[in-house]
Amino acid sequence: MMKTRIMATRAEMRAPHSMRPLKRLAAAGAALFLAGCATVSPDGGFGTVQQLTKERTGQTATWQRPDAQADSAKARVDELLQQPLTADSAVELAFLNNKGLQASFSELGIAESDLVRAGRLRNPSFTFGRLSGNGAVEIDRSILFDVLGLLTMPLAKQVEQARFEQAQLQAAFEAVGVAADTRRAYFSAVAAQELVKYFGQVKEAAQASSELARRMAHTGNFSKLTQMREQAFYADATAQLARAQHQAVAERERLTRLLGLGSDQLNFKLPERLPELPKSAVEPKDAEQTAMDKRLDVLMAKRSADAVAKSLGLTKATRVVNVLNFGYANRSQTGEARSNGYLIELELPLFDFGVARLLRAEATYMQAVNRTAQVAINAQSEVRESYSAYRTAFDLAQHYRDEVVPLRKRISEENLLRYNGMLISVFELLADSREQVSSITGYVEALRDFWVTDTNLQTALTGRSPDASATERPSAKAALAAGGAH
Repeated sequence: MMKTRIMATRAEMRAPHSMRPLKRLAAAGAALFLAGCATVSPDGGFGTVQQLTKERTGQTATWQRPDAQADSAKARVDELLQQPLTADSAVELAFLNNKGLQASFSELGIAESDLVRAGRLRNPSFTFGRLSGNGAVEIDRSILFDVLGLLTMPLAKQVEQARFEQAQLQAAFEAVGVAADTRRAYFSAVAAQELVKYFGQVKEAAQASSELARRMAHTGNFSKLTQMREQAFYADATAQLARAQHQAVAERERLTRLLGLGSDQLNFKLPERLPELPKSAVEPKDAEQTAMDKRLDVLMAKRSADAVAKSLGLTKATRVVNVLNFGYANRSQTGEARSNGYLIELELPLFDFGVARLLRAEATYMQAVNRTAQVAINAQSEVRESYSAYRTAFDLAQHYRDEVVPLRKRISEENLLRYNGMLISVFELLADSREQVSSITGYVEALRDFWVTDTNLQTALTGRSPDASATERPSAKAALAAGGAH
């Protein structure tokens, strides 16, 4: 757009009433300036993040900004590491020590600074010009204020306020994601550690059986084929144990990364067993509606659409005139009295009426609306899927606990009686012990799956998609950023 300036001097505008609009505008500007001077909040808006996070995880997130808070967090981390971790203490540890999460909290400070800037006038611009010739010197001075920014300040503040509130939801979204990932990693690490013990027992039984078979085959009391079968089982048990040991290391390292622990903090302790299965499964009421009301990604998508709508309104308000500055000017020339007046700078919509910007803003708004609808549909579907997985895992773990493991135990007791009565061989007794251990490992895996699906269900109900990694960000934020280019 073409910008033009209109300057009136005292010689051109001598009527007394000509300065009244200037005075009224200056007074209004001063009032708006004083009323609109936003300041940084003491907690940076993190109190809302803590509340949202605690409602969904039971733990309080911390944003470590001053050194004192960092020292306090370090002391608490050292204290937690002295005891075997629970799922809750692991989440607390991750909130204190996960540097990636702390880095994501910094987005909140950036959003708040934008909000504060939106509530303040732009700095005035000052121009100075000097011309000389034929012994005369002419000097022009002017100072300009962004009048358009002043007039659109309330709407701009609404846009930035919506973005700031979205940043709070985003911070809570990240914290809930880290908490869910930590809980899943914790249960997987404990189960993997427990499975190593049972796979070790299988290997010991297989080794004893193989060695006995070898000796009996050597004395001719055992067929070569049966002896090789026992040897093959021992080889398979050895490989299975090696895989289980690596899986335990991998799961522990995954948990270590989420906890943000360094190489000097790797000796953290885990319990020997997973928590017991609850007495009954939960039956969430109005699960899909709860997800619509509580899920952070749904709330973020709604807030994003709202912010984009406000941004669209701002674009409509400034589509024709995008620059409007007003200020004081004076001119002095050698041998003449100084002239005073005012100066207006505005953008003339000769080549660009803002149609392209308006179309872009409208498309961005419709994009946000449709994305919000898709997020809501996904959330409802994920709740249904998560509950099905949770219920299946509970029933399966309960089946192992109440049916499979007790039955295998009774069979083992009966086989022991038969072995004592010399009705079965030692190989049959060893095979039975292996099968009993296999039933226990099946129960451990089912119990692990239950606790993981329990975490997924709680996450799907109130937090975010259980399939999303904590490092992923919802695309709604990108839409909001795109919509902010008004």
